[in-house]
Amino acid sequence: MDEECIGRAARMILDSIQVVALTGAGISVESGIPDFRSPGGLWTKYDPLLYGTYESFIHHPERFWEMAKELNPTLESAEPNPAHYALAELEKLGKCRAVITQNIDHLHQRAGSTDVLELHGTHRTGHCMRCGRVFSLEEMKELSAHGDRVACCPDDQAIIKPDVVFFGEPLDSRVLARAAELASTSDLMLVIGCSLEVYPAAALPEYTKRRGGKLIFFNTVATYHDHLADLVCLGKAGESLPAVVEAYKRLTSMA
Repeated sequence: MDEECIGRAARMILDSIQVVALTGAGISVESGIPDFRSPGGLWTKYDPLLYGTYESFIHHPERFWEMAKELNPTLESAEPNPAHYALAELEKLGKCRAVITQNIDHLHQRAGSTDVLELHGTHRTGHCMRCGRVFSLEEMKELSAHGDRVACCPDDQAIIKPDVVFFGEPLDSRVLARAAELASTSDLMLVIGCSLEVYPAAALPEYTKRRGGKLIFFNTVATYHDHLADLVCLGKAGESLPAVVEAYKRLTSMA
């Protein structure tokens, strides 16, 4: 762990007025959820064009439920890691305004963050595509016989769509608009576990930079977008983020 980097990050948080966090798959890898795009990840086992697009779900929903049978146990058994808890603590300390996440795993909420914008939706709920009835994860699992058949609404037998955003499906405009507003009004963004390859989320740090704000990147490896950052902290987020929060608390106690 780079102590100088930890100290600089803590000082940047202290000097900021509004902090917002943007998290990607990297923060959840430490909770045992593989990055979908990494070797051995979901998209190496299931072709995203066949299993992950909105069009494929409409025409072949059974493919999604086949994939969900493998994915859901991983998501359900995962626990928040120290990085999730560090962001929740930063919120309690009055510094982290909100967490914008590309993840669907609900780990930020379970760690205690109360203002979480899920850009790509959540696996924990779904809705009937005809009548709009909302279903919990447990209800969808029962209706799909734990992945052996397509989950259908008991009221009208229409397909139930999980509230995750498929490829080719637009993001929730209200969530995206608020994420853009937060990015545009924050003077510091913590970018954690993001390769910044997936848009429109990848554009959010640019909003912060345009308003004169600063960026801190937390990743295990360098990315092609590190030149955008004012500070890059390499290492496990579960180690570096708690250290940054502790360093910030020491600074505030001396102020």
